[in-house]
Amino acid sequence: MIQRIQSLYMLLVAIVAGGLTFVFNLYTLESEVEIFAKDDYLYLGLFSASAVFALITIFLFKNRKLQFVLNRFNILFHLILLGIFAYRMLIVSGEIEISEKGIGVVLPLISIVLLVLANRAIKKDEDLVKSVDRLR
Repeated sequence: MIQRIQSLYMLLVAIVAGGLTFVFNLYTLESEVEIFAKDDYLYLGLFSASAVFALITIFLFKNRKLQFVLNRFNILFHLILLGIFAYRMLIVSGEIEISEKGIGVVLPLISIVLLVLANRAIKKDEDLVKSVDRLR
């Protein structure tokens, strides 16, 4: 289970989405207030859902197709997060509240890369099982 490389990738996604969002700030306002994911329920909900999906998919190692689909769903969560970040940070409304972007904005990109790597490994395992079944 954990010895498979895709399980390690998904564990890293759970750590990034579930733990590092509380360590790194998303952005800093002009009033020098740092905003973390825990300060906004939308960010917290999406990051938490992503971490839970990553942990659930680790234990679905016997059902590779479902694991693959849930990882794609998790990638969709992170793309939605990136869209929300872009919308909130690049909105031009006359007054810019966000003075500095934090490293937390990059966390969904890191998670997407890890999930894509996990999906490639799952696909590789699935192809290997199909090739072995063909030989029997």
